[in-house]
Amino acid sequence: MEPEQRPSFSSSCTQNAEPGCSFKRAAHRLHFSFCSIQYPIALVRFICFTLHRTRERSTMKILVTVKRVIDYAVKIRVKPDKSGVETQNVKMSMNPFCEIALEEALRIKEAGLASEVVAVSMGSAQCVDTLRTGLAMGADRGIHVEATGALYPLTVAKVLKALVEVEKPQLIIVGKQAIDDDCNQTGQMVAGLLGWPQGTFASKVLLDKDKQLATVEREVDGGLETLCLDLPAVITTDLRLNQPRYATLPNIMKAKSKVVKKYTPQELNVEIKSDLEVIDVTEPPKRKAGVIVSSVDVLIDKLKNEAHVI
Repeated sequence: MEPEQRPSFSSSCTQNAEPGCSFKRAAHRLHFSFCSIQYPIALVRFICFTLHRTRERSTMKILVTVKRVIDYAVKIRVKPDKSGVETQNVKMSMNPFCEIALEEALRIKEAGLASEVVAVSMGSAQCVDTLRTGLAMGADRGIHVEATGALYPLTVAKVLKALVEVEKPQLIIVGKQAIDDDCNQTGQMVAGLLGWPQGTFASKVLLDKDKQLATVEREVDGGLETLCLDLPAVITTDLRLNQPRYATLPNIMKAKSKVVKKYTPQELNVEIKSDLEVIDVTEPPKRKAGVIVSSVDVLIDKLKNEAHVI
């Protein structure tokens, strides 16, 4: 006795279902097989295209300077010989304008417009501590140019020019000035040495990576001025540009393992020489106590004859 033959799916469908059912199911299986091959290929193509476009948008390197200065909350004391201010056993920190410059560079990177932020500091070995603070804020790596003695703006600009030739950044962001000397010269000098356009006292920065343009909004006496700069360019930051972030404890721990490359001025072919000579450093005169005047006429007389302001 022959075993009972179970009907196949197609014969069952032909017998019990509507006409054309076998053709529909066969077409469905063919479509599913085609899609199972095409979907992964399309997905891989989409991922490759996205990564390629992201890489194109994010190849810009930003160089940021960070300076070690006396903390802004510390009372400044002049040395007894009046050769400078006392820096021994004094709290040091990153220059506030440099913090703003670094914060702006990090925001540009987080927006996908830059691939790397490099922090640069120049001076004694203690400047590495300031670099570590910048790395904890989010900079990718640091560069320390070790030098002894005072570094004036022109020398700093020459060192930055040499570092640009090594690092090849597309954007340099520096604080408009340092709170220790208030020179407000380094950004302008490095732009002049490089022949790059500059946007100083920036209160707003917008980048167009496709057009290789940077739009800088700056405050002037008459209101706001907007500049359009071709990249590469130099930008100096003002106080109103942003509010710098605080370094979190995990990022402080990660910063200890980030790379800090060391250079000397000799390795960069830069001669360290003093362009300025400090003659004397003195404290400002102490403010006299205020007085209460009896009438407007007495006030005007004092402003005119004693204060010489009218």
